[in-house]
Amino acid sequence: MKKYVIVCFILIAASAYWAFDLDRYLTLDGIKAGQAQLDNWRNGAPLTAGLGFFILYVAATSLSLPGAALLTLAAGAVFGLLWGVVIVSFASTIGATLAFLVARFILRDSVQSRFGDRLRTLNRGIEQEGAFYLFTLRLVPIFPFFLINLLMGLTPIRTRTFYWVSQVGMLAGTIVYVNAGTRLAQIDSTTGILSPGLMVSFAILGVFPLLGKKIIGWLKRRRVYAKWSRPARFDRNLIVIGGGAAGLVSAYIAAAV
Repeated sequence: MKKYVIVCFILIAASAYWAFDLDRYLTLDGIKAGQAQLDNWRNGAPLTAGLGFFILYVAATSLSLPGAALLTLAAGAVFGLLWGVVIVSFASTIGATLAFLVARFILRDSVQSRFGDRLRTLNRGIEQEGAFYLFTLRLVPIFPFFLINLLMGLTPIRTRTFYWVSQVGMLAGTIVYVNAGTRLAQIDSTTGILSPGLMVSFAILGVFPLLGKKIIGWLKRRRVYAKWSRPARFDRNLIVIGGGAAGLVSAYIAAAV
């Protein structure tokens, strides 16, 4: 019953968003047109304006509504670089975590029970190195963040890990977009904010921790086996040590297969 209530709430909220044509405000022209009103609101009640914008951003990201990038631009235009980054960084992470939890609560059990065998390798990889994978995805803007939120909710990654990795991983992109928002009048399209070179730099930055971990693991294995010379060939592919119950069963099964 709780799942049905949550699904109904999401459908009602999304339907209201489209029914009242609220998406017209989350366009570049709409934000430019309303910037003067937002500035007046911030100047008259800065705390209320900051809190209201924070709640709006959390709602938009938790419902996976389009326009997060434009809201980030608006944050830079209205609140400046410092406070814009602070507001967007926490609001986007909280909203993403809420979307993550909703997907986990509603879909994970059914997906894992139906495709558990196929997802076993993926689940094992997420349990071992999920933070590195998520960090890489967060740094590459080519992957839609709302899709990452939903798909990660279907994996075994911990909520706490998802939150702090998302906060750190999205920070670089947040700074770029908020900084661009401080010059909103000069922006004609959001596609030019992230140049190909900048996207490649983000991708390299995201892959580097995972690559570094692989290299460290390889060096550790080399150090462990450094005192022994590797045989040119192996006479056995399995050796059982001990003739107790476990040893006899292991040898029997090994010989049989």
